[in-house]
Amino acid sequence: MSLSRAPRRTLLAVGTLSAALVLSACTSDNNGKSGGGGGTNFVTNTGGVSTVAKGERKATNTIAGETLEGGKLDLADLKGKVVVLNVWGSWCPPCRAEAPHFTKVANDLKAKGVEFVGINTRDFNKQPALAFEEDYAVPYPSLYDPAGKLIVNGFPKGTLNPQAIPSTVVLDKEGKIAARSLMALDEKKLRSMIEPLVAEK
Repeated sequence: MSLSRAPRRTLLAVGTLSAALVLSACTSDNNGKSGGGGGTNFVTNTGGVSTVAKGERKATNTIAGETLEGGKLDLADLKGKVVVLNVWGSWCPPCRAEAPHFTKVANDLKAKGVEFVGINTRDFNKQPALAFEEDYAVPYPSLYDPAGKLIVNGFPKGTLNPQAIPSTVVLDKEGKIAARSLMALDEKKLRSMIEPLVAEK
């Protein structure tokens, strides 16, 4: 009996998170005050971007899986580079609004050792997500996470985790969580999250 309940509990937890993401999904008016629990050392500027000081950052849990195109991707393989994680869905208007900015910055900063990775969620059919990537000439891969499992399991409790769609999390060169935004970003704000980490020694 308990064996059959365990998977049900897991599904319930994932379902609960999915519902929470639905409630906070596609809001572009976030005031930037969201953060982790007590005892964290997040600094949130007025632009709605939360950051963590270099010595206080935590690594993600394993974030790996299948891409929309059917390939395999493991963030651990990108250690040594600044990694920009963008949680998005093809159904999300703010995701569409920020997509041209992400495409431009990803192309501009590739030569500086910056890697972009999308996490596509709640697209239970891949076709709209693939069409989204084609429409915006997205030059980087996206992990396919329709049920939100990577979002739930990939970020340790008390860290800057994705809490809305879109969300953007930037990892430093050691693979540690350094910055997060819970709203759609323009080019200027996106660069403001990335460039200080590129300059870090």
